[in-house]
Amino acid sequence: MYRLCIFLLLFGIWIIFSGQFDGFHITLGILSTAFITAISSNFFFENRSQGFGNRLQQIIRIPWYIVWMLYQIWLSNLHILRLALSPNELPEVEPKLVRIKTNLKTDFGKWMLANSITLTPGTITIDIKDDELLIHSISSLTTAGVEEDDMERKIAAIFERETTN
Repeated sequence: MYRLCIFLLLFGIWIIFSGQFDGFHITLGILSTAFITAISSNFFFENRSQGFGNRLQQIIRIPWYIVWMLYQIWLSNLHILRLALSPNELPEVEPKLVRIKTNLKTDFGKWMLANSITLTPGTITIDIKDDELLIHSISSLTTAGVEEDDMERKIAAIFERETTN
């Protein structure tokens, strides 16, 4: 049942984005989504003990996180643009490696945090070991953003909440 839901979700996305309804494209969509479901279904929602209500809450919270994340990316883009276009701002460029400890328990949560950090201009996640992330940051402002735990708390609120079956 679980893999069927993942397959249907991915196939629905395929149909929406392809916009093609002929036999070739539908067959290609079925084959592609079946392959992706087979190799990655254990990655999505790895804790399957949660009930449908909890999964529905996660699905509802994800768009809010995406909107918040896009806003953070926009703010960071403005900061990097200001650094790039202002020659007297060069002293503000302070590249450094920062280690942060995360309280996220699941690999998926850590993966989501690492990718969210990397998507934010001025930062990139270099390594994840156990509960520690190694991040390159370009300025003191981006370093401060990485050291705040807003992103981690939002990810934990979506994927690591207590279950209520």
